[in-house]
Amino acid sequence: MRASGGASPRPAPPKRSATPTTTKLPVPASSSLAMPAPRLAHLRRLLSLHSPPPHPLAPSPARPLRPSFILPRAMAGAAQAGAATGSAEYEEVLGCLASLIKQKVRADTGNRGNQWELMAKYLQILELEEPIARLKVVHVAGTKGKGSTCTFAESILRSCGFRTGLFTSPHLIDVRERFRLDGLDISEEKFIRYFWWCWNKLKVKTGDDIPMPAYFRFLALLAFKIFSDEQQVDVAVLEVGLGGKYDATNVVKAPVVCGISSLGYDHMEILGNSLVEIAGEKAGILKKGVPAYTVPQPEVAMSVLKQRASELGVSIRIVPPLDPRQLEDQPLGLHGEHQYMNAGLAVALANTWLERQGHLDRIHVKDHGTLPDQFIKGLSIACLQGRAQIVPDLQVSSECKDTSCPLVFYLDGAHSPESMEICAKWFSHVTKKDAAQPGPLEQRRSGINSKKILLFNCMSVRDPQILLPRLLDTCAQKGLCFDQALFVPNQSQYNKLGSHASPPPGREQIDLSWQLSLQTVWEDLLRGKKGLNGTSSSGASLVFESLPSAIKWLRETSQQNQSTSCQVIFLGIFDYFQ
Repeated sequence: MRASGGASPRPAPPKRSATPTTTKLPVPASSSLAMPAPRLAHLRRLLSLHSPPPHPLAPSPARPLRPSFILPRAMAGAAQAGAATGSAEYEEVLGCLASLIKQKVRADTGNRGNQWELMAKYLQILELEEPIARLKVVHVAGTKGKGSTCTFAESILRSCGFRTGLFTSPHLIDVRERFRLDGLDISEEKFIRYFWWCWNKLKVKTGDDIPMPAYFRFLALLAFKIFSDEQQVDVAVLEVGLGGKYDATNVVKAPVVCGISSLGYDHMEILGNSLVEIAGEKAGILKKGVPAYTVPQPEVAMSVLKQRASELGVSIRIVPPLDPRQLEDQPLGLHGEHQYMNAGLAVALANTWLERQGHLDRIHVKDHGTLPDQFIKGLSIACLQGRAQIVPDLQVSSECKDTSCPLVFYLDGAHSPESMEICAKWFSHVTKKDAAQPGPLEQRRSGINSKKILLFNCMSVRDPQILLPRLLDTCAQKGLCFDQALFVPNQSQYNKLGSHASPPPGREQIDLSWQLSLQTVWEDLLRGKKGLNGTSSSGASLVFESLPSAIKWLRETSQQNQSTSCQVIFLGIFDYFQ
């Protein structure tokens, strides 16, 4: 079930029944999340476990036999009531989409630009040039916070009475999460209809000279088709996928307003190794005559943005973080102090969109400095999975004798040095707050111990020598020490991802060398630091062959030690589900 940490001997795998079992799913606590039913249905499946009959890996000197567990990454659509409704046709669609994923190394420098001129040809084939020109777009790039900013902006404008379209990435469970109409994931029926329309047209017109678009480009084209065909969409809010200048969303020539969220070091294998290069790529979304906003940036990055804006004859305005007092005691829908930065940018973008479209009469500006009611409502009801999200595991809780929740997951997509620091501050803050003011699902029993566990994953293009020290140091500064670290691989055990997908007939060999390297980095760091709650570095980390097996182990540990609550922060969740 697990690879041991450090020099400790690897235990023999536990015996288990050959009968497949399905475990219950953890449900987000109502006190932690405010989310529509369809989003809750997705989240219930996020940490779900489906255990097939045992099919152990081939034994090797470096890895013992382990049982198999499967996590369905992308299940077919959830009905409004939360039930999975996957169809055979939807499975076929997912298979077609999977065929567009390019099997190339992310660090291939040839990815930069990567035949950008093909996007114009795809737009011609799909006859999307004029429909895109008619869209009233809010366009947002950035390293950190661009998805949250887009989510806030969409929610504000929807609360002002407009019909909205939102395109974000990545998704966690279902690809339809990337396409929201009026705050809800696009229906399976609509998704299938628009998918085949785009797919069939492109298949007829593409070939050796014009290949089918890669995965993200196809999804961006699909978003443009959906938003332009849905006649009642008043505003389309688009999150850049990667970079800006050569991103598939940058075919929009005249957005209503542009925004650039916090910049930092990420995707350097594609965007460049300096903030100057990265900022230059992000500044590629700026357009002549289009108002632009950003947040406080590092000086070198800000100078690049200002220079590019000057070349285009536009000013780029710097937006401060939102003052919480402007919310009239309402909390932001997305948690974490860093979200006030994203909320401030979203307010500026939404306000400018309203102004440029002649709709400022829709809102009432108050005299006492707080935001209009529609803005407050939009900011407070915004929701986005995998951003500072708290998910108590109700399966474990239901099996305990009291009302406490001994296993809580703290989910975040942090995968850059800056976001690791921000997330560490958030985790330290909320776990201390939970201990001081327990909610209904986090009531602390007399004498209960609290155990902090890191569940970590990152792609091999990222540098754990930078990421993990940033996390450890920030947590240590806040007085938080980890009791254990668990490392899981990126790979899913499904070739095609969907609600009816089956495991491949031959068990795929899973390469854990990268996870073992992460474990080594972690333990080397611990040897240089003291105070890891008294545990030795040799017993402080484990490597699992899959996310489900790690979750199963956590659940079993929690059930066996009910006098200890486990607070598990899962970082790199987007790297797992991208």
